[in-house]
Amino acid sequence: MILSATEIQAQKLNLLIGTYTKSGKSEGIYVYEFDTKTGKTTYKNKATGLNNPSYLALSKDEKHVYAVSEAGPGKGGASAFAFNKKTGALSFLNSKPSIGDGPCYIAVDDQNKHIFLANYGGGSLTAIPLNSDGSLGDTNQHIKYEGSSVNKDRQSAPHVHSTVLSPDNEYLFVSDLGTDKINIYKYNSENQEMPLKNARTPFVSVIPGSGPRHFDFHPNHKFAYSIQEMSGNVSVFKYGNGSIELVENVSSIPADYKGNIWSADIHVSPDGKFLYTSTRDQLNEIVIFKIDKSSGKLTLAGRHSSLGKAPRNFVIDPGGNFLLVANQNSDNIVVLKRDKTTGLLKHTGEELKIGSPVCLKFASN
Repeated sequence: MILSATEIQAQKLNLLIGTYTKSGKSEGIYVYEFDTKTGKTTYKNKATGLNNPSYLALSKDEKHVYAVSEAGPGKGGASAFAFNKKTGALSFLNSKPSIGDGPCYIAVDDQNKHIFLANYGGGSLTAIPLNSDGSLGDTNQHIKYEGSSVNKDRQSAPHVHSTVLSPDNEYLFVSDLGTDKINIYKYNSENQEMPLKNARTPFVSVIPGSGPRHFDFHPNHKFAYSIQEMSGNVSVFKYGNGSIELVENVSSIPADYKGNIWSADIHVSPDGKFLYTSTRDQLNEIVIFKIDKSSGKLTLAGRHSSLGKAPRNFVIDPGGNFLLVANQNSDNIVVLKRDKTTGLLKHTGEELKIGSPVCLKFASN
């Protein structure tokens, strides 16, 4: 079969990789070409001289990339880059401080008006406006949280772990591991300096000691899912107009497991049929759930080794053919093939050796 130029182009994607540079094994942000037919990766470019650009966000028009600098007290921040999809080049625009310590997550709204930082160490949220050229503005809205929860070793103070925009770009969902709350804000993209205000229901609490971490929406926009780092639970919510209502909690942890629980990431497949989560520490696996299309409820479908240590983040390609896992502590990214009927995963044999990979994002080529 001979593919047209358009078809050949369509099967290639850019894969952006955020990393920890503190180990000395990584230099910054890497860009690879990913073949959605074969699962093979080819190096394209990198951005160096960065301090722990662990988590990334890509503008909707794919012209800009934003990265946190996950650094210690007083050193954390965010950086903006112009992105050349053809060459994979990332051209530095500017940086701004995160205000709160330890920024670990970043999101950008669909209109490229603001970025939103989750400051884990500082227990806070920072919104920074964007200039017309994609660079970071000079002002910010900084929201500092208070409170604690039942696990005094891990939850003696707020620890904000993710900032996720609703599919309609109207609300921001902020998961706080330290207080067991998912905070909800109404977002006004036109208000540069104070874009966020409390939603009608300003927060939803999860089971004490759970530690909400990452959050994802179903493609039908009717359901949302939260992974709890400390309990391994997945909370299933019904979603509408900025409100979430709990449907069920489902454990992602094997019933006979007695070790430490350290869950990480969560994503719904592009077709909306399956949900995937990752768990680190001794388990090091991807857990697969089948989604009931009418209720959003979950049924365990299977488990697959992450084939590495500490699967911090993973990503599914837009066509739903592959799931790529970033194993932070074994310095590898593993390419798994998805069965679209069963949701199950199979190792392709393809693997990238990258120092301390933390975040994976796809962009068109």
